[in-house]
Amino acid sequence: MSTKFTRRKFLGTAALAIGMPTIIPGSALGKNGAVAPSNRIVMGGIGIGPRGREVLKCFLAQPDVQFVAIADVQESRREIVRRMANKQYGNEDCYKCCDMMEILGREDIDAVQITTGDRWHALGTILASKAGKDVYAEKPCSMTIHETQELADAVKLHGRVFQAGTQRRNVDNFRFAAELARSGRLGKIHTVHAAILPLKPDLAPLPGEPLPDPALIDWERWLGPAPSRPYNKKYVEGRWRGHYAFHGGAGLPEWGAHTLDLCQWAANADGTTPVEFESKGDTLIEGRYASGVKLVMRLAGFQGEGDWVVPGTCPVRFEGEEGWVETADFGKIAASNPALLVGMPTGEISGTNPIKHVRDFLDCVKSRGAPAANEVVTRNGHIACHAAAIGWQLGRKVRFDPATEKFIGDDEANRMCSQPRRAPWHA
Repeated sequence: MSTKFTRRKFLGTAALAIGMPTIIPGSALGKNGAVAPSNRIVMGGIGIGPRGREVLKCFLAQPDVQFVAIADVQESRREIVRRMANKQYGNEDCYKCCDMMEILGREDIDAVQITTGDRWHALGTILASKAGKDVYAEKPCSMTIHETQELADAVKLHGRVFQAGTQRRNVDNFRFAAELARSGRLGKIHTVHAAILPLKPDLAPLPGEPLPDPALIDWERWLGPAPSRPYNKKYVEGRWRGHYAFHGGAGLPEWGAHTLDLCQWAANADGTTPVEFESKGDTLIEGRYASGVKLVMRLAGFQGEGDWVVPGTCPVRFEGEEGWVETADFGKIAASNPALLVGMPTGEISGTNPIKHVRDFLDCVKSRGAPAANEVVTRNGHIACHAAAIGWQLGRKVRFDPATEKFIGDDEANRMCSQPRRAPWHA
């Protein structure tokens, strides 16, 4: 993508210069199903663990992608990824390192996959955007409202293509349900329902343990912009969730980044947020849009429970004056009227599969268009998650202004919209 003087042009010029025929491999010209090097998207990875490897498999499967480098603070993880890439391409060329700035400093890399823990998503995206890289970043993409704003502003300022890992926007059953709501077939939408996980207070820090060899685990880089705290191997093994220092929004964006995002889409509210939030215990938050549409973020009560009509995680429900639709992972859809299901997608569908989401991103890298989960969509959906979490933490109704992206008349809530980054990890 970034090569201006292509190999094809070089070979053609050289052939004319020496006055003799040149035999060019078909793969170099994009024949026999191959993609010419000049048309490939060169990619690097930053922080690729178990979920990241599922995403990486989708990138590696694309013929127009060349994955060339991995940066990860854990040697075991970067070695797994290096082997994955080398097996895919039948060589030993994939480069591995600890410092992501090595990846961002390479001029041959067009785009990066950022699948670190939550604390690095926003800052990594900002630094990648400044370095001229397009970004596919896992969700939640930010720790605070302010970080969400910074991310979206940086992507726009530097003209990058950004895709949040909210892959359900490109999964057939969720797209079908959202289109039912957006098209008017359910009548005027009055309520949208998003599944959430139980809301829990901040966990106490884990006890300190001896620091590992930094060549194996670089604890300072693992922490990055997060507050400093003693090392414990459980953090790097994935037990950082539930600790507010590493898991923003009281954990609400963990699923809300998917389900509230889908509700925003169904309610034609991608350009805004609810204007108020009120928590009712640890399993229910209600919100309201300026349009009058009600948002219900809840743990239970979906069709998939009990009779399992719509099994699967991340269920959503959209209700209008003339009907409702509900769906979840695994592709099943329920509706108030069977006629609404005419044309519904069939076959095996998994809401956790990012293959179409990855393809959407790559197509937009080439076209410079906006992916389904672009920075504007991400900005409003994530801000709504963080604002709802702040209301829950405060234990009272909060009012929010989508235009200023601030709470109305609530200094305490507004102070919770940001947190300092630990030096020297900054944008």
